[in-house]
Amino acid sequence: MNHIVYIALGSNLGQRMENLRSATAWLEPQIHVVVKSAVYETEPWGYADQPAFLNMALRAETDLSPSALLAGLKEIESSLGRTPSFRNGPRLIDLDIIFYDDILLDSLALTIPHPRLHERAFVLIPLAEIAPGFIHPGIGLSVEQLAANVGKKGIKLFPG
Repeated sequence: MNHIVYIALGSNLGQRMENLRSATAWLEPQIHVVVKSAVYETEPWGYADQPAFLNMALRAETDLSPSALLAGLKEIESSLGRTPSFRNGPRLIDLDIIFYDDILLDSLALTIPHPRLHERAFVLIPLAEIAPGFIHPGIGLSVEQLAANVGKKGIKLFPG
């Protein structure tokens, strides 16, 4: 397993914590989880009229290409019951590739690093816990710096 990837997970429908646990378990063996952040409860972003999310971040290793990784994550979402919805709407599970090594990729199907990660505290706060010094290859700032820029408003550690 020669690629380091960072994946953001989120859930705001059903058994949120169980959804995160199940998604993490489904990653193996193709995507080997090395480090998990704590779980955070976060206010919805982009569309406010929905339940609060549980969010976390993972550092993992994989041999999958970026496109194969994306396909695998989408398959896990579908297997766990995610159905199509509108942008930023409620979801049973959401798995996003945040970083893949230090590559910059921009295709119709996939952009890495995730194009809006620098705006999203619900991604940056858990990510800063497990990779504070990782430098965003497109912006040149560390995850810790990006997290400090957005702050922690609306985000709290989840006791579960």
